[in-house]
Amino acid sequence: MNQRTNTASIDRRVFVSKLIADCPDALVVTGLGSASYDVYAAGDRPENFYLWGAMGGAAAVGLGIALAQPERTVIVITGDGEQLMGIGALATIGAQQPKNLNVVVIDNGHFGETGMQRSHTSLGTDLAVVARGCGIAEVVTVNDLHQIEALASTINKRANTLLAQVFVHADELPRALPPRDGVYVKNRFRAALGLAPM
Repeated sequence: MNQRTNTASIDRRVFVSKLIADCPDALVVTGLGSASYDVYAAGDRPENFYLWGAMGGAAAVGLGIALAQPERTVIVITGDGEQLMGIGALATIGAQQPKNLNVVVIDNGHFGETGMQRSHTSLGTDLAVVARGCGIAEVVTVNDLHQIEALASTINKRANTLLAQVFVHADELPRALPPRDGVYVKNRFRAALGLAPM
């Protein structure tokens, strides 16, 4: 069995905070759990669309927003477990190829929300290879914080659909809980886009 040992040196909160700071105009969609906590810990903003309990839906939601808002940079920040649950969305993203869509998978090799069981990315599944197989135009792996400036620059150019697999420590960090009111989050996000509430 092909198993990966996580030797990543990246602190997930530092990475997420710096990425958002380096892409200040981006619309950010979060996967459930740690991804939402990391984005909220980096600073709450109306342009953040937090998903609660929609496991596997982050990349698909990000795709919809990217297609609806082609002039805006869209970053999906999600975990390996959540992306594995929604792996079919990568094929649809590969077919659509919105140049403004970026899926950033924070990969600690574990299911953080259900007890830190090992996820398939530490048991042989390579999400970068899967993304390439789905036809996603640009796929990168990030193993060091020094790569973040180049990643942010690529994201801000909006030249290609991108998936970044970011290998991070498998730490359980304190939870920073974003708003749980879905209607509030949705309407605040719509207002940030200049759209009326629904």
